[in-house]
Amino acid sequence: MEQKWPQQIWLVRHGQSAGNVARDAATAANELLIDIAERDVDVPLSELGMRQAVALAQWFAALPPGQQPNVVLYSPYLRARATAQAVLQCLGPEDMLAVVSDERLREKEFGITDRLTPLGIADKYPDLAAQRKHVGKFYFRPPGGESWCDVILRLRSVLDTITREYRRERVLIIGHQVIVNCFRYLVERLDEETILAIDRGADVPNCGVTSYQFDPQAGKRGKLVLELENFVAPLKESGTPVTDKPDIPAAPKP
Repeated sequence: MEQKWPQQIWLVRHGQSAGNVARDAATAANELLIDIAERDVDVPLSELGMRQAVALAQWFAALPPGQQPNVVLYSPYLRARATAQAVLQCLGPEDMLAVVSDERLREKEFGITDRLTPLGIADKYPDLAAQRKHVGKFYFRPPGGESWCDVILRLRSVLDTITREYRRERVLIIGHQVIVNCFRYLVERLDEETILAIDRGADVPNCGVTSYQFDPQAGKRGKLVLELENFVAPLKESGTPVTDKPDIPAAPKP
């Protein structure tokens, strides 16, 4: 029976961004607005985020050649592109089957709540805050934004692409926290309660790796089996520098 899945899938959240730093500072100070000037797509990695990306890249490079990614799919947001670039600097895009920026891997869109802290949402849009509490984050869609279900819908399309074009390959996906969790929902066939419990338990760490290996003996036709969950490569004191430029030498697209 023909294998429909990749041999390996890695799900990775980007390195720490300037937006993550600003959000944490605003929340700690009970501010209403996150102090970040760029639009979300243009928020860069922080200095720590660059080091995390290098550590991630070196971890992948230390794998045996036949176990390294040969397909890299990444969100077009700058912080994800820079993380992908760090990996490609170590692995070499010339050895890749495909390197693809895919807008379906973008961050969840926040609509009118963009750049607001939870306190800011409650202050500016109390009715929305009450609705979100009642409906829950899985189904709540802010005006102009997305729910988790909306993100899951576009990721179903990504999975269709992966099973059509990258079966038996080794696929690295670099995106965002909600992207990682929503992929887990799909790949592990979870329900709302289970994935939200995972989300409440802890944030997906920056450059955290969740991976799946295809097991032909699992299930009736073989399936992807969880291997790593939010593994973080240790930071190195020195390593290959990575810039925040978005240019990634492209491998041939399929």
